[in-house]
Amino acid sequence: MTVTSGDEGTAGGGLGKGVDVSRRTGLTLIGILAVVTVALVLGLGLGFGLNHNGSDSQSPNPPHPTPSNIWQPAVKTSWQIILSQELAINHSSPSITPDVEVFDIDMFVHLNTTIIGDLHKLNKKVICYFSAGSYEPYRRDSDKFQDSDMGNVLNGWWDEKWLNITSPHVRGIMSDRIDLAASLGCDAIDPDNMDGYLNDSGLDITTDEAVDYVKFLADKAKAKNMAIGLKNAPDLIPYVLDIVQFAVNEQCAAQDDCAGFSAFIEAGKPVFHIEYPSGAGRNIAASASKKSCTAKNMAGFSTVMKELKLGAWVEYCDGTTAYTNIVD
Repeated sequence: MTVTSGDEGTAGGGLGKGVDVSRRTGLTLIGILAVVTVALVLGLGLGFGLNHNGSDSQSPNPPHPTPSNIWQPAVKTSWQIILSQELAINHSSPSITPDVEVFDIDMFVHLNTTIIGDLHKLNKKVICYFSAGSYEPYRRDSDKFQDSDMGNVLNGWWDEKWLNITSPHVRGIMSDRIDLAASLGCDAIDPDNMDGYLNDSGLDITTDEAVDYVKFLADKAKAKNMAIGLKNAPDLIPYVLDIVQFAVNEQCAAQDDCAGFSAFIEAGKPVFHIEYPSGAGRNIAASASKKSCTAKNMAGFSTVMKELKLGAWVEYCDGTTAYTNIVD
């Protein structure tokens, strides 16, 4: 921009004191400022429109690497999951069956035990499970929830109720649970019931609210140097893939719904996959096993076949079965 003045020796990129701007230059400057202002307004408007258009969606974020201080499991990582029973390990001479890389266990069941430390001695990683989206009356902190935090009963789980995930009170309790997981030495957390937006929760949970809740939990886990997984909730994958380290999926093969989870594999992150075929715990038919292990869009998944109670028994896609020692 050229600025003219009564003194030709005074010119530059700014307007100094005592400089007279010509009318033509002033009009040009005003025009440019007007264009810039309109562009800024349009830009801000578009930005808000993308995120606040009432469409119950957020713009996906491209994946970025997991911080080096947080565990990032690899695709095809082997695992076992036991949620209904306490593991039994001889503390003085620890061993475990099956000899897999990861154990997903109920955090509350293993309070006041040495199990997590024993698994670490065996070079196993530990994912600690808790429900982040439902109220369970038998948990040690259940008395902290308020009636106003709760919605409808979960279908098939008569003693659980959906939680209001936007409630600061609920989020405070979940923050305490993450702190507890960190104090126990958990390598990661597996927060369950993240799909209230897909269910009759009685709370009108939206997809945006579910995404925000995952981000809240992920931030808390990251602050404690723990990884976090996304449990089911396929609609959230494009929006949280960059902030979670793995997925835990139930029955996508049975439901022909594995396609969305393949994004984790493409991002170099595992899908810990569970199927509940008929005969689990005893004898799974070859046809049921084949469907559980070779359904469309599940290449690279870490698949286990389990009983619905998620007990000690497990079968893998190579046909091997195992039974993990548990406390009687």
